[in-house]
Amino acid sequence: MTDRVYPNGTATAAANPNAAPVKNQMYNPNRVPYRPTPTAYHRHNHSRRRSCSGRRCFCMCCFWSILIICIVVLLAAIAGAIFYVLYHPQRPTFSISSLKISNFNLTTNSADDATHLTASLSLTISTKNPNKKLIYKYDTISITALSSNQVVLANGSFRGFTNSPGNITIIHSPLSMVSQVLDADSVTSLKSDLKRKAGMPITILMDTMVVVKMDTLKSKRVGIRVTCEGIHGQTPKGKAPAVASTNNARCKVDLRIKILKWTF
Repeated sequence: MTDRVYPNGTATAAANPNAAPVKNQMYNPNRVPYRPTPTAYHRHNHSRRRSCSGRRCFCMCCFWSILIICIVVLLAAIAGAIFYVLYHPQRPTFSISSLKISNFNLTTNSADDATHLTASLSLTISTKNPNKKLIYKYDTISITALSSNQVVLANGSFRGFTNSPGNITIIHSPLSMVSQVLDADSVTSLKSDLKRKAGMPITILMDTMVVVKMDTLKSKRVGIRVTCEGIHGQTPKGKAPAVASTNNARCKVDLRIKILKWTF
């Protein structure tokens, strides 16, 4: 018997008629082989999604924080506006009534060549509460007289008091300095001030704490500083005290807010 050759697998089909037909396998050089997605790529996508969601949470937290701060500031501004309309608060006013210099001596000790300052002053100040519904309650007031070069001339104090609405309080305080040793620059500055025709420039500083009362409410103790400038005085000649010129004196009231170690 002669064997027959069937191309493309027809011999197999003929030998086994029940077998499934065989498809032709053609090689395509341009075909890209299938490659499964690496697991690392999926992890990278997951981590990127997590980071994006984390940034989103951070942005939302910032948004709500800023919104809450804005609401608090708005409510505080509204409360301040209501308070201003109801009470119309005004700062207390201070004015220098008189300043008398009864003693002012610069003496130099020949033993150590040190210059000593001895001074005695008498200060009268009036303060008014211009408010109609606010009450000012002052602690003890410390008073300091300074020269143009910030040399301390004398110190004093005045007891605490309560200033009712529309009330005027007179502050009378003696100021003194007993044999204070001065450096060379301070001595030169004082001698120059004493030669001025208008008199020696004097600045009065007053520091105290005050509580503001309004109906049944009251504030915390707040520091204030009163600075009075425009005062000129001469040294006394004889036993009569010298009256300083206070016509151009002006007093300014500033709040003294203390935060930790700093005072503003």
